[in-house]
Amino acid sequence: MRTIRRRELRRIARRRQRDVLRDVMLSARECETWLTLDELTKLTHYPAASISAQLRHLRKPEYGGFVVKKRPPTSKVVLRGEDFGTVWEYQLKRGIRRRLGRVRGPRVRVRRALGPVAC
Repeated sequence: MRTIRRRELRRIARRRQRDVLRDVMLSARECETWLTLDELTKLTHYPAASISAQLRHLRKPEYGGFVVKKRPPTSKVVLRGEDFGTVWEYQLKRGIRRRLGRVRGPRVRVRRALGPVAC
């Protein structure tokens, strides 16, 4: 009986942390809301360091190539987090998909004439 339960649990597709964070950030974007790491921690129940790493991953083309905007809070009071510095607000925007390869045009050679050297 236990082995059957384990097999059934393995089949269930679990959402990755990156997917949860992406969905939360895109939902906030629809409401034009900026979120801090502390707010994201409370919404997703993931640690702030892990959320920060996933935001970096979301910028990469293989994970969606999103644009992660970052700004200081709009209030005039400078907020400070728990022993880790200034608090930032984040917003996620769908990026333009780019090709990974670089497109090159025709090569143009530039000939430079060497002139007299003044010493």
